[in-house]
Amino acid sequence: MKTIFSLIKLTAVTLILFAVIYPLAIYGIAQIAPNQGKGETLLVNGKVVGYQKIGQKFDKSNYFWGRPSAVDYNATGSAGSNKGPSNAEYLALVQKRIDTFLVVHPYLKKAEIPADMVTASGSGLDPNISPQGALVQVKRVAKERNLAEAKVKALVESKINTAVVGPETVNVLELNVALDKLR
Repeated sequence: MKTIFSLIKLTAVTLILFAVIYPLAIYGIAQIAPNQGKGETLLVNGKVVGYQKIGQKFDKSNYFWGRPSAVDYNATGSAGSNKGPSNAEYLALVQKRIDTFLVVHPYLKKAEIPADMVTASGSGLDPNISPQGALVQVKRVAKERNLAEAKVKALVESKINTAVVGPETVNVLELNVALDKLR
């Protein structure tokens, strides 16, 4: 009986600690964080158009496309496919993405497609692509928007983020928002 009473007390203390105190502490810390812990949003004319750290689906030909997503850009289900390069189903999916990319970019050869344009990231929500991934899309986007390729290429080059450690990247949402402002 004494053991059962001790276990009930331990359960109550643990429940209060992890179901009440811990969430309130995290909520309190978030209130002093930038944007009150709601993420880094991108605003256009005072309206939220997206989150800078979460990949979003762009599939219209007049926009730059991001990396494919294993979770269809659903942030609540962040995950990769967990299929390796020897998995036949995975290889078929990558080949389908390559074929689709080549149809929309007929000026490219298969070897010219950057890997990040046909493979999903580990989270399925990568907001960035490689500069090469953006540059191979310049011709398509410029044609769809009736803009000079040099102007669109200059925009891409202005949006390349260089890190102290790691590869250069281009945030697709930021690039597409800047593209909408380009005339």
